[in-house]
Amino acid sequence: MSIDKGIRHSNLSVAKSAGLIGMATLASRLLGFFRDIIIARLFGVYLYAQVFVIAFKIPNLFRDFVGEGAANAAFVPVFSEYNLKHSKEEFWELANAVLNLLLVTLMAITILGITFSPFIVRLIAPGFLASAEKFALTVKLNRIIFPYILLISLAAYSTALLNSLKHFVIPAFAPCLLNISIIVFALLFGEGIKGLALGVLTGGVLQLLVQIPVLYKKGFRLKIPKTLNHPGARTIGKLMVPRVLSSCIYQLNNFVDSIFGSLALIVGEGGVAVLYFSYRLIQFPLGIFSNALSQAILPTFSQQVITDEAGKLKDTLSFGLRAVFFVMLPVGIFFMVLAKPLVTTLFGGGKFDVYSARLTANALFFYSIGLSAYGANKILQSCFFSLKDTITPAKIAALSLILNITLNAILMFPFKIAGIALATSISGIITFCILFALLKKKLGDFGFREIIFSFLRVLAASICMGGVCYFSVHLSANKFLSLIIALSFGFVSYIIFCFIFKVSEMRQLWGLLYSRIKK
Repeated sequence: MSIDKGIRHSNLSVAKSAGLIGMATLASRLLGFFRDIIIARLFGVYLYAQVFVIAFKIPNLFRDFVGEGAANAAFVPVFSEYNLKHSKEEFWELANAVLNLLLVTLMAITILGITFSPFIVRLIAPGFLASAEKFALTVKLNRIIFPYILLISLAAYSTALLNSLKHFVIPAFAPCLLNISIIVFALLFGEGIKGLALGVLTGGVLQLLVQIPVLYKKGFRLKIPKTLNHPGARTIGKLMVPRVLSSCIYQLNNFVDSIFGSLALIVGEGGVAVLYFSYRLIQFPLGIFSNALSQAILPTFSQQVITDEAGKLKDTLSFGLRAVFFVMLPVGIFFMVLAKPLVTTLFGGGKFDVYSARLTANALFFYSIGLSAYGANKILQSCFFSLKDTITPAKIAALSLILNITLNAILMFPFKIAGIALATSISGIITFCILFALLKKKLGDFGFREIIFSFLRVLAASICMGGVCYFSVHLSANKFLSLIIALSFGFVSYIIFCFIFKVSEMRQLWGLLYSRIKK
């Protein structure tokens, strides 16, 4: 197979895997939207919504540290290497050693988290101390759902194993079960924290259970390993320590945002819930496309590094970044132009009143500025991780956090809660620029001119599409119909403007679809 054919085959393989993950993630995100709509209409941005956001955020943050973060950065490259270069017996021996170490770590974290919940809530939401009821409810709910970290981290470990074996669909589908569980229990119990707590815990159990049959079919058997001091486990441990800082940029920034968002006297009542609902909208395209692409591209990056295929690695990296910009730029413009009607249509009703909608739309607008950078950072980080360099992204993560804290402290006074979203966007964009420059220095040129020209063409097409959306949203008095019209007009016009501005990714996609139709 020639080099060009090999590169095209790698990119096609990544695209297919990302497509499968994206389809499963789309189902999860749609269910997540339905879940958030129910929570918004039951609680608005007031007491119970704020309590749930903070209590659920804490185990979610630790989940990324210990579970899904490790799966993306440390587990997959090492598991992929053992799968390629070692026997199946050695691969499963490593899997069992890591599982046992993970169980000990997670149980310790869970016990500590339950014990020190009051301190953790004070740290992450200091503004809640002004309300004794809000603080007490948050501590109570946090203690109930903290075991979720154990369940979801074991599910993430299972996902890492399956991804290293190039199995993506079931792990990507698993989060659907969490959303279904929260929806069912929230509707059953109504306003209050009981339904939300039961929904989270049940969802965590289901996400783990659904992957066990697939693991068993692949050959996994639970057993006591010969030694916990496995060389592969040591490698994962070394990668995990800096990984705690590096790949959690957005989760950590979100953590910082919650601290500032809880200061109701400065940013207004309901700040943490406003940030939650607006960021959930941002997470929809990120989860469907960018996260799916980065999850699919990491094993490919890892294999290309292992087999010393520098040319293919650079081409895959360029492909990943251009693909992110091709999708995320128009989505970001769409969110900015239609922030208010989007929020009102999706969440409006019940206790989600005009005040809730106005603040959430403002935050969504400013979060959207950094949408492309959020997605592109996932690709850059995946490339660093495949090179087993987690130190560099960790340093940049620390810099990003300092920058975000500084910008939050400055921007929350003139812009209130929207200033916190703007600070996250600015820090995300600066992080992308630094990671891009460092990776270019590390690898050499990986199609810099091609990426820049592609970015500018896609940006021009996206801005023109935004104009079409702005005018078309007023074509109907019905808010649901007007949003559908704007989305439809925007989608069609984006395709047209991509051809006008000669966006190569659109022409390639069109050629692929045309060839498939002819067949």
